[in-house]
Amino acid sequence: MSLTYFHNPRCSKSRQGLELLSESGKDFEIVEYLKSGVSLIQIDELLEKLTTEPRTLVRIKEDAFKDLNIGSSELTKEKIREIISANPSLLERPILVNEKKAVIGRPTENLSEIL
Repeated sequence: MSLTYFHNPRCSKSRQGLELLSESGKDFEIVEYLKSGVSLIQIDELLEKLTTEPRTLVRIKEDAFKDLNIGSSELTKEKIREIISANPSLLERPILVNEKKAVIGRPTENLSEIL
């Protein structure tokens, strides 16, 4: 089973999740999305595997959330996807993905659903 971990090393929850993954003994790929960015294709894949709406992927405590008025009900799903892609710090984290499913690791124990 292939695992991909969307990770922000500066985030304590993301570091806790990485520790859990390492202890699991399973192989996984780390995507440091703040360095590599997150494409619209990746966002679409995450949304499909999470079976959720784009707003679920947005970190509402980030300054960019307020600055970009993402809370506005007038923003379309497409526009929210574009904003996340252009501002990867807005992506909720951490996220663990396998071939069929993804989970947001808040709380960290959620990662066990895939492990």
